[in-house]
Amino acid sequence: MANLKEIRNRITSVSSTMQITSAMKMVSAAKLKKAQDAITAMRPYAEKLTELLQNLSATLDGDTGGEFTKQREIKKVLIVAITSNRGLCGAFNSNIIKEVKSRAEFYAGKQVDVFAIGKKGNDILKKTNTIADNQSAIFDQLSFDNAAVIAENIMAKFVAGEYDRVELVYNQFKNAATQIIKTEQFLPLAPIESEQVAASGDYIFEPSKEEIVLTLIPKSLKTQLYKAIRDSFAAEHGARMTAMHKATDNATELRDQLKLTYNKARQAAITNEILEIVGGAEALKG
Repeated sequence: MANLKEIRNRITSVSSTMQITSAMKMVSAAKLKKAQDAITAMRPYAEKLTELLQNLSATLDGDTGGEFTKQREIKKVLIVAITSNRGLCGAFNSNIIKEVKSRAEFYAGKQVDVFAIGKKGNDILKKTNTIADNQSAIFDQLSFDNAAVIAENIMAKFVAGEYDRVELVYNQFKNAATQIIKTEQFLPLAPIESEQVAASGDYIFEPSKEEIVLTLIPKSLKTQLYKAIRDSFAAEHGARMTAMHKATDNATELRDQLKLTYNKARQAAITNEILEIVGGAEALKG
């Protein structure tokens, strides 16, 4: 059994760790509320805009939808991996890295590059994949304008023919304890089936459908990327809050076990001292 000093040092160390994880949990909880409100307010708008453009694109002929709707033979793929800049958030980053590697295996035989958004994903994926770009600084000041710049960069690569398909891989926020791994086709813009278009109803468009599509597609793509980053940002804080909560509970349990061990060791030491005193007294009597 470890001596009393070693146990005391371990109790002090675990207590310090417990204070740190508890503080990190509270910080993440405060940030989560703001991030959750932002993505909850934005998600319906982004989804409706995407749905509208898919309906419009499905009713247009040929290449009327512009460069962003062109379906090309898939030879070069770009995977946008959205992770976090910091760790201590459970399996949040590792799940995205696994999914990116799985998508790369799916496109075996084709050129697959990774566009990293988040330091953790970039640091790990660069060891096994080709990193086309790394835009981790966006989390320092997350805004639509900054996300739009990244989206324009990706859109330009697609239009120039550098890539034939672009996919987003990120954690979608569901609640503080649950994140859903999402893989979305970013480019080319995928039209929905004609049956769904027919069921969606008739609309009067002014100006023409073609003009609306050409104007709104770039905005829709920027919004889609911003929504994915916002989703990931909220999911990160939820994952970190949950991870720190579990870490705090584990540290509390370990501290209690160490205190019990310490008390047992202390009692054993006192008992030994009493026995030595009694033994000495008996020896003197003899």
